Amino acid sequence: MTGKTWAYEDFVEGASLDLGVKQVSAAEIIEFASEFDAQPMHLDEEAGKASILGGLSASGWHTCAMFMRMLCDAFLLDSTSQGSPGIEHVKWKKPVLAGDTLSGTLTILAKRRSKSRPQLGLITMRSELFNQRGESVFELENTGMFLARDAAKGLS
Repeated sequence: MTGKTWAYEDFVEGASLDLGVKQVSAAEIIEFASEFDAQPMHLDEEAGKASILGGLSASGWHTCAMFMRMLCDAFLLDSTSQGSPGIEHVKWKKPVLAGDTLSGTLTILAKRRSKSRPQLGLITMRSELFNQRGESVFELENTGMFLARDAAKGLS
C-alpha cells in the first residue's frame, strides 16, 4: 500500500476529479443486459426505439458498472480505498444509448476522520456522467473510506 498515490490526506473539499471518457457500444449493452437485465430495450435496437428510451439503451445498472470502471481507472485503483459503506443516491437522468461517449467528474463534498478508526478517513463524493452533448445522464453520491497515508505505510 505504500506506493498508492491517493490517501485520505490528498482529498480536498470542493476539488473535482476528471473520470475520463468511455465509448458505449451496442455489443457491450447487449452483453451486459443478456446476463443481468434482460429487458427488451437493452437487448434489441427496435425494441429500444419503440420504448420511451428512444434506442438501444444501457441498463441503469450497466451505467453504474461503467461509472465504477471509470472511477477505478481515474484514481481508485491507485488509492488506499477500503471500500464504501453505501450509496446515498443514484439517479439515471437520461438514457445512455449505443454510440454515446460518456465523460465524468467527481467532486469532493466533505471529508472527516472516523471516530472509531482514526487511521480511516471518510470522503463524501458526488459523481456525474455526461453524454457527448454535455447532458447529465447519471448522478451518484456516496461515501468512500480511505486510509490515511501513515496507516497505509504500516500495511506493507
